[in-house]
Amino acid sequence: MTVRITPRSATVRSRIGAAGAVAVVGALVLTGCGDQTDEGGDGGGSKETANADAPLHDRLPKKIRKAGTIKVGSDIAYAPVEFVDEKGDPAGIDPDLARAMGKVLGVDFAFQNGTFDQLILGMNSGRYDIVMSAVTDTKERQEGVSDDAEGGADFVNYFKAGSSFLVEKGNPENIETLDDLCGETVAAQRGTANEALVREQNKKCDDKIDPFFSDKDTDSITQLQNGRATVVVTDFPVAAYNAKTFGNGEQFEVAGSQIDAAPYGIAVNKKNTELRDAIEAAMKRIMKNGEYEKVMKKWDVTNGALDEVTVNAGT
Repeated sequence: MTVRITPRSATVRSRIGAAGAVAVVGALVLTGCGDQTDEGGDGGGSKETANADAPLHDRLPKKIRKAGTIKVGSDIAYAPVEFVDEKGDPAGIDPDLARAMGKVLGVDFAFQNGTFDQLILGMNSGRYDIVMSAVTDTKERQEGVSDDAEGGADFVNYFKAGSSFLVEKGNPENIETLDDLCGETVAAQRGTANEALVREQNKKCDDKIDPFFSDKDTDSITQLQNGRATVVVTDFPVAAYNAKTFGNGEQFEVAGSQIDAAPYGIAVNKKNTELRDAIEAAMKRIMKNGEYEKVMKKWDVTNGALDEVTVNAGT
């Protein structure tokens, strides 16, 4: 099956490619498994018939089996988790995992660009079937009491990451701990756990933080690049990736230690337990068959890999 990225609607803003700043103007497709009509299909192109390589197809809700597609809400400029590469193709941890799950489920994963803090709301209003966008699983998001998770969600946990500090090479301001953020200009993405971390730390500062919160994580990094921010608070794999790749590894570095490591979760509408269970089963299957480990090694994020799939493990 395929993973594709479809154009954003007029009501949501996309995150444009972190690697190469490529604008998303059409459908982007990643092949994930074979054609159903060629391998075990019914010969008539029916989306409901699973092929021999999609053992979990029947676990999906009938509506999705018939459509042949899982609509995925995602904020796609968060390399290495999800981004659009210089060829205009979807890339990253989440698209690769979606491709692997597409093989065992026998459906496409259609990624749609959206603003991060509107993704769960969009899912609960029917725009998306799931959200796959480096979403930290928290009790507040499960219960729908956080600003970015109206209606709540169930989370299939598949990775673990904490917040990190991305700073100028050489760390001239000696940023090592949360207390070091006091008195500095600190950038973070709006609607994320990183924004919440900055806001909570600011309450403890005598010399207040000058915050810069933006809809796109790439905007935060631009502020650091231009010297308008001292530090970007972002997820560890994102900080590490930018430190490694930006300016050929000569412009940024990761300072201090990871903070509050917590699970990422694939969000599913709480009423759609059949889809949640199918996604959980698919993630378990790709952990078992080795595809999950391949993705972790490809993106050099094995330190965030989980040994087992959990549901709603966030606190």
